[in-house]
Parts: sequence; C-alpha cells; structure tokens
Amino acid sequence: MSLLSPEWTAVLYLAAAACFILALKGLGNPRTARRGNLIGATGAAIAVLTVFLSTDLDNVPLVVAVIIVGALIATPVSRRVQMTAMPQLVALFNGVGGGAAAIVALLELAHVETQFAAGAIAFTVLVGAVSFSGSCITFAKLQGILPGRPLIFPGQAWVMGLVLIAAVGLAVAVVIDRWMPGASLLLVLGLIAGVLLVNPVGGADVPIVISLLNAFTGLTVAASGLVLGNVLLLVAGTLVGASGTILTRAMASAMGRNVSGIIFGAFKGGSTAGSTVVSERPVRSSSAEDVAILLAYAQRVIVVPGYGLAVAQAQHTMAELASTLEGKGIEVVYGIHPVAGRMPGHMNVLLAEANVPYEQLKEMDEVNPQFKTADVVLVVGANDVVNPAAKTSPGSPIYGMPILDVEAARQVVFLKRSMRPGFAGIENELLYAPQTTLLFGDAKASLTKVLSAVKSL
Repeated sequence: MSLLSPEWTAVLYLAAAACFILALKGLGNPRTARRGNLIGATGAAIAVLTVFLSTDLDNVPLVVAVIIVGALIATPVSRRVQMTAMPQLVALFNGVGGGAAAIVALLELAHVETQFAAGAIAFTVLVGAVSFSGSCITFAKLQGILPGRPLIFPGQAWVMGLVLIAAVGLAVAVVIDRWMPGASLLLVLGLIAGVLLVNPVGGADVPIVISLLNAFTGLTVAASGLVLGNVLLLVAGTLVGASGTILTRAMASAMGRNVSGIIFGAFKGGSTAGSTVVSERPVRSSSAEDVAILLAYAQRVIVVPGYGLAVAQAQHTMAELASTLEGKGIEVVYGIHPVAGRMPGHMNVLLAEANVPYEQLKEMDEVNPQFKTADVVLVVGANDVVNPAAKTSPGSPIYGMPILDVEAARQVVFLKRSMRPGFAGIENELLYAPQTTLLFGDAKASLTKVLSAVKSL
C-alpha cells in the first residue's frame, strides 16, 4: 500500500521538477555551479523517495540492493576521476541513462494498449540504444581505447542507411502489432546505429557528439514519461533534451561548424582527423629563465589555458605564477575559449579548483579586444583555439571557428610538449610567427621552472 496520496505525490514531483530547473539555472554560472549541482541532487533524491512512498513495489529489497550497488560503484569513481577525464565520465553516465530508458521501454511493451504508447516505446528503444552504444564509443575515443581519428570503412554510409531503414520498418511493426521480437531487434539495430554514427567522428568533434547524445538520452527519458504516465520523467527528460540540444548548438557554433557537418563530415572527408604528424619546421624556442624575464617586465599578461594545462594538472602552479606576477604589479587575466579543454566550462572549473578569482576569467568576446594591448600572452596547452588558420585557410577543418586573437599580442609564449598538432591535425602558423617563442616540456614542470625564476628576479 502506498504511503502518499496522489495529491502529495504530485506536490513532491513538482518540487523535484522545480529543483531540476533551479539546478540548470545554477549550473549556468561558475559562481553558482556547486549550489546548482546540490539542488539538482536534492531534486533527484526527492524524486526517488517519492517513487518508493507512492508506488506499490513488489521487489523493494531488490531495488534497494541495486541502488546500493550502483552507489558503491559510482561514488568512488566520481570522487577519483580527474578533471581531464570528466568528459569520459559524462559520456558513460549519459550512455547508462539511454540504455536504462531503452530497457524499461522494452519491458513495458507488453503492458501498453494504444499505438501512441507503442510508438513512444519504439522511439525510446531505438534512440536509447543509439545513445548507449554511441556514448560507449565516445568514451573509448576520449580514453584512448579507440583511435581519436575518424573510423570509416568503404560503404559505411550505405550500411548506415540500410540500418536506419530496417529500424524504421521494425518500429512500424512494433507500433501496429506490439511485436516483442521486433522491439528486441530494434534494440540491436539501435546499438549498431550508435556505433556507425559515432565511429566517423574524430578529433575535437567528439565532445560535441557527447552533448548531442545527451540530448538523445533526454528525449528517451521524456518518451518514457509518456509511456509510464510519469510527469516528472517527462519534465526531466525534456529539460535534459532541451539543454543538451542548446549546448550542442553552442559548441558547434563556437567551432564555426554545423552539427550535420560534424556528424556526417567524415563520410566525405570533412571531419577533424586528429593527425599525429610532428612538424620539422624551425621555431624559436626559449628557456624558462628567459620566459620569466619576459613576464616580469610586462605590464599586462593574458593566459590562454587549454587541454594541455588540464593533462599536466598544472592549474595550481599557473595560479601561483599569476599571483606572483600580480605581486610585482603586473595585471594578469585568463582568456577562455568556449570549447577550451574538452567541454564548455572545463577550464573554468579547472581554474576554480586553483582558487583563481572569477573576475580574472574573461570569455572570448570580452578578451579578444584586449590582446592588442597585452605585452605577453602565455598559451598553456592550447592550440586549435588560437590557430589563425580558422580565419585565413578556407580549406582548413577549423576554418570559420571563432578563435582567440592571440596573434595581435606583442609577444606570445607557447608552452608545448612537442610540435605535434592539435586535435584538428593541422599546423599552427602562429608558432612560426616572429613574436612567438616556445617553451617545450610538460606544462607543470615548465611553469614550475618559470615560477622559480620569476621569484628569484
């Protein structure tokens, strides 16, 4: 017997939905992101508790056991994951959500009576399976289990087309006849379609696909809400689907590309390739001591952080260097590209860990006019987001992508491990410009040497 009346159940679901909306609002700003995350977690807890108290469950011990096992797995993984691996964790969480929605829908097929509900189930099974397998591939690409470059084979576009046609046919059969074997086959085709969809995507495009698959998962959860008659699932799924879609478009816009070009570009050779070819062209390199002198005699320094900063876990050293420079009367700000790192907000969170003041974090539109007044721009582990090819090379895979106008600065210092190109697989002509000098090595080790040299001046 349920312990909550329908009225109280509705009130608690409304409270949970309000928490989800407030959480999204909070996550939109670094200052309120932690609070937003806690509000969202509170909403999820209210939702789960409401289900237990308002539903007659026959297998409560089994459900509780599964929740405990999931928590025992997820808690240590989430606490130990590095910020550099956060996109992979997001991909896994997203995939699990899509897969769960697909399985629930498959089990509900035997209990639905209308074609509308059967249609929602067919949609959930197909799209949820695509989200699950696609998310697994994005995880493998970012983790290095699979190559980051596009993986294609002859006739892949035709195979994808045949899979989608077969999936549509099975979906129609499921809607008309509630055909359970057809729904199971639809699940298999969805898994295949997810692999075929994501395999051709490479390089810097993978995080954008994670966001797109997140939107897919949200839509499947919303469709599950229709099937189960659960308003909260419908609201939560719609919020995830909408926010995922907005984020996907924002990320694609920040790269000057469209979503269809990202997804289908590799079929015609247009996706970023993630080349590993190392350039042998001569560049001007320098020592940590020389870079320290350059920074110490500057009046205004702009730091451009990138994925290399995250990989080296150098954010604390960078923050200490900035504080030391500020102690010498030098103005220091950070220029943040919308897709710096591997997902929006990646650099903001990373620098927040090092207690960098929010006021020093300048978004691209705000910082771009300031580069021409900067004495030194310190680029730490970034490449494609400062590559002038985005404005000067129409044939480049990043052409049209808005970039940070680093080339306008008086002096540019690049901290790089090697001359290996960025995710886009193309050379950065800024590395060979007369105002540019390179400091090779691990970002944390290089910054530590520079910091020590600055302190000794």
